[in-house]
Amino acid sequence: MWKPIRPLFRADTVRGWVYALAGAAWSLPPTAVALAVAAGVARSWPVGLRWVCFGAVFVALLAAGGFPRAVRARCVRLANRLLCTGLPAPGASPGGGRPDLVRTSAWLALHMAVGWAVAAVTGLLAAVAAVLAGVWFHGGDRVALLGLSVRVAGGWRGGWVPLAAMGCLVAAAGVCAGAVAVLRSAAPALLGPRPAERLAALEERTRLLAGRNRLAQELHDSIGHTLTAATIQAAVAAELMEREPEAARRALSSIEESSRSAMDDLDHVLGVLREGKAPTAPQHTLGDLRALLERVRQTGTEVRADLHGDWARVPAAVSRETYRIVQEGLTNALRHAHRAPVTLRVTVTDDWLEAELTNPLAGGRGLGLTRPGRRGQGLAGIGERMRLLRGEVSVGPVPGGRWRLLARIPLRSAP
Repeated sequence: MWKPIRPLFRADTVRGWVYALAGAAWSLPPTAVALAVAAGVARSWPVGLRWVCFGAVFVALLAAGGFPRAVRARCVRLANRLLCTGLPAPGASPGGGRPDLVRTSAWLALHMAVGWAVAAVTGLLAAVAAVLAGVWFHGGDRVALLGLSVRVAGGWRGGWVPLAAMGCLVAAAGVCAGAVAVLRSAAPALLGPRPAERLAALEERTRLLAGRNRLAQELHDSIGHTLTAATIQAAVAAELMEREPEAARRALSSIEESSRSAMDDLDHVLGVLREGKAPTAPQHTLGDLRALLERVRQTGTEVRADLHGDWARVPAAVSRETYRIVQEGLTNALRHAHRAPVTLRVTVTDDWLEAELTNPLAGGRGLGLTRPGRRGQGLAGIGERMRLLRGEVSVGPVPGGRWRLLARIPLRSAP
């Protein structure tokens, strides 16, 4: 019995209802300003001209509201969050942003219109259900609804009333589901990228791949030279260790310096190179997280782990990338705050996976694996993973003298 209407009461429908009501709420300020102008400036005008003035002011405010690029970006983020549309973040607009201005204003107008329709219809249906149920519960009476007079009997003779009230609630949920479908189908046309933007993104991608190929060749030459030189110097140092220890120490120092230089080159190039052949070895997932934590504990670092949720429902891409994010966070903790206790929390809910890793600020206890002024690529890699998964990441110090890495990844829109 409930199976046909169960989709009407899903979390997606509730979020869509909240999103639609937000459109109605956002229309209140421009409506108030337009009414004030029509009532003040056009007070002596005929009623028809005053309505024309109200409409002109409202449309002007709506167009002005869609002009800032930040408004379009926020609309895309909110639609992705509540409507699960999966739209890409808006980029630069080739040839000017006028088409985006028109489309953003059209989206705001549609959002507001759908919001008012949903608010009016669902509010009316909920009120009818509440009135019918309340009168029936208190013994029955005659009720006037929408110009109709209905006799509500008490007791078993009014047994149709709970069914009618439930029907009103189901109809309200159906209206919400329909509004979500309308907004979700219109979002790609009004908030998605234009053909010119797609072409510009493709050209930029082509240039990026060409640059990566060039950097890959440079990396091959640099690392190959460094490894060859280091191998020769190591052989020389082994021969001179007994006869000329000073020369052997100089050779070892040269190996150290060239290795540090190669590490700098490697960090720089790997910050750009993100393309490569698919790995042949199995990818680590959240199922391998406990083994990773055990290896970290073997270094003498205390790790307190709090793992909750059904990991079997996590998409494979999210599981792999979350493992890498946690691995990078643990590596940073070992590098910058060696042997400081680390707290890890991974929680899986219906719609989100949240990973939080905290440790005390370094306080000079690092391993000395990074040179002053040198920036690693770990946080940049985490940021790129989160953009691909349409997630959120926060990294930095928090009150209490601790460093926190917090990543939130949506499960429904995961690739």
